[in-house]
Amino acid sequence: MTPLLSVREITKTYGGRIGCSDIGFDLYPGEVMGIVGESGSGKSTLLSCLAGHLAPDSGQVLYDMRGQGLRDTLTLSEPERRMLGRTDWAFVHQNPRDGLRMSVSAGGNVGERLMAVGARHYGEIRESATDWLGRVEISQDRVDDRPSSFSGGMQQRLQIARNLVTGPRLVFMDEPTGGLDVSVQARLLDLLRGLVREMGLSAIIVTHDLAVVRLLAHRIMVMKGGHVVEAGLTDQVLDDPQHAYSQLLVSSVLHV
Repeated sequence: MTPLLSVREITKTYGGRIGCSDIGFDLYPGEVMGIVGESGSGKSTLLSCLAGHLAPDSGQVLYDMRGQGLRDTLTLSEPERRMLGRTDWAFVHQNPRDGLRMSVSAGGNVGERLMAVGARHYGEIRESATDWLGRVEISQDRVDDRPSSFSGGMQQRLQIARNLVTGPRLVFMDEPTGGLDVSVQARLLDLLRGLVREMGLSAIIVTHDLAVVRLLAHRIMVMKGGHVVEAGLTDQVLDDPQHAYSQLLVSSVLHV
């Protein structure tokens, strides 16, 4: 099977400091990869390089473009990259305000992404937006309300609706449950797990929360100091970590 995403030797440095170094892996259709590590481990730098938000110093991010096969997204033209970000790719920010337009209604936030890929029929756009609000457990009678009137958990669910309405194949998530109350986190994780399964999504999730990757990810990479120190099946790594740093991460959770 052809990988959906093939990452090869991605390296990013900031002056003398390593952001991430020589990272490579394949991600297959319908697979979820979790990237974990403490603050400063390089996981967010890696995600930004993969998603095209940050230019790496070297390496390739090969994506199986529809009808074109594997192409290095780092060499795409700006219009190609923009279209990829509106259609096949999606990015869920930790702070939903970074992924929403706060001055636009909930329905408008979802509808904008549809309009960006050519939808023009107002009634159909509004119907799709309203349907997606329901799918992320936001009351459909709030379609005309602005995100600023929503709770943090609702804003995050709205950001997810905005991202998924165009049926992307790959979703990047940066600490999607960060900053939310535990009960809100659990509800959001259940929702994400259902949507990933239902839509056959591939996803790359960066988090410091091992419970998040335990629930959502098939495979896991543990990062420290910009390097991957351990990788494997999620349950295998979390139940029987081999590297000393992975053991420390797991035991710190167990003893909280």
